[in-house]
Amino acid sequence: MTATLDDFYREFTERNRGFIGERAQSALRNARVLIAGCGSTGGAAVEPLARIGVQDFVLVDVGEFELNNLNRQHAAFGDIGRHKAEVAEERVMLINPNARTKVVTGGITHANAQDLAESCTLVIDGVDVTEHAGWRAKYNLHEAAVRARRPVLSGYDMAGTQYIRFYDYRLPGSRPFDGKITAGMVEKSAVWPLLLKAIPLRFVPLEMIRNAREHLGEEEYSVSQLVYASLLFGALATRMTVEILAGQPVRRHVVVDAHREARRTTSRWATGVQRPLVLAGGLRELVAIMRNRESHTKK
Repeated sequence: MTATLDDFYREFTERNRGFIGERAQSALRNARVLIAGCGSTGGAAVEPLARIGVQDFVLVDVGEFELNNLNRQHAAFGDIGRHKAEVAEERVMLINPNARTKVVTGGITHANAQDLAESCTLVIDGVDVTEHAGWRAKYNLHEAAVRARRPVLSGYDMAGTQYIRFYDYRLPGSRPFDGKITAGMVEKSAVWPLLLKAIPLRFVPLEMIRNAREHLGEEEYSVSQLVYASLLFGALATRMTVEILAGQPVRRHVVVDAHREARRTTSRWATGVQRPLVLAGGLRELVAIMRNRESHTKK
């Protein structure tokens, strides 16, 4: 039986040879990856990680697919109403029937975060942070990863940009979010200021700021997201996982802007000139709108 599984894995990863070293491939095979949030970002990492050779997954989410998810998330029309983590599990098993999966349908909580972090080798953080409940779950996850000394890859898709932050909590003296966000901030701050703590301003694309300024005051507004920004997380996080598991250093900040890369040089220059003006007038307004919206919601 063992020989059969070895033969399967060898053939399954045959086309990785030359680009994924033996040490890295062995590490991928033996790793257990926790994917917290199986929607836009976390969900985008499931398939490439399974195809690169990860065989053991912990898949965590708290929600079901909705129609408005289909513009970017890894689901079909028939998956509407199904739990995101269960759909992710199905996708893994269709790719590799020898994979092992654990599904958690209640999301990341204060009660389960530590056990989940300790059970894995690496954490993929795709927890949705458009609401306070998401921030509480994300903080619980990072706090547990610090205690368990597990590396974390956090993804944020903004317009055409994918920003990935690598937190190497294996290092002594680590703190959740490197100390930039605390438990008190999560309880007291509005969502937008927390995002600005998590994402360096230099990486926020102008389109994101403009879109938020134009629509954030609307009652039914939810943050717009695009499929290719989510797909970028899957590709980039998978390569970063290979490097981390192989014991290689990776960058703390990885940013790819698909819109910028597709534009001609003159358009890039024009955007660069406009950036300081938009930032100067937009950020205070955004924070004020977000705070007013949240205080109104609480009432």
